[in-house]
Amino acid sequence: MKKKPTIALFLHHPICSVDCVSGIREALYEKYNVKCYTVDDIRPSLLHKTKIICFPGGEGEATKFDTLLGPHIDFFKEFLDKRGKYLGVCMGAYWAGARYFNILRNLDLVQYIKRRKAEIRRSHPTTIDVYWNDSKYRMYFYDGCAVVGNGRHEVVGSYMNGDAMAIIQNNVGIIGCHPESMKSWYEKPYLQEYWHRGLHHKLLAEFTDELMER
Repeated sequence: MKKKPTIALFLHHPICSVDCVSGIREALYEKYNVKCYTVDDIRPSLLHKTKIICFPGGEGEATKFDTLLGPHIDFFKEFLDKRGKYLGVCMGAYWAGARYFNILRNLDLVQYIKRRKAEIRRSHPTTIDVYWNDSKYRMYFYDGCAVVGNGRHEVVGSYMNGDAMAIIQNNVGIIGCHPESMKSWYEKPYLQEYWHRGLHHKLLAEFTDELMER
């Protein structure tokens, strides 16, 4: 039986939260060996035989990166230089940008809620309409990023104003929304009707497969 590729999934609650980590594991475990690690586990042996490093979302500010992962930038960039892959969701997507890991070419990540014609203007847990491979979905959103710039990349998902929401550029995959969201995230009355029944997990798995093939 073919061995599953390994994904190293960063956990640092609540910035990279238990809920987001659990959702990503639930979405990817059938095809991938998902191993979680914390900042205390960052050492040379951590990424041995790892194919993808994944940074999830959570609660907090993207600027927490400097104290949390700033000292380890070179460690992760060396992994990426050796053809490793980066998967960033929400907070982890922001961290691929110029002020953090700086691993995108002529692209950056900005708050969607501050973009022209964005249909949501404040930071709170909600759902919004997005296009994913030309099909329309209602996806969980909590102050996620939009992709801006003129670097070459493949757009997998976009917001209703036309901004890119999910992209792959070389060995980096970025998703601004939360396709890993779980049923428990939709308990509030205004969210209940939008529970995707696992469909968005399949989208995340397909996105990860595409990233792996790069």
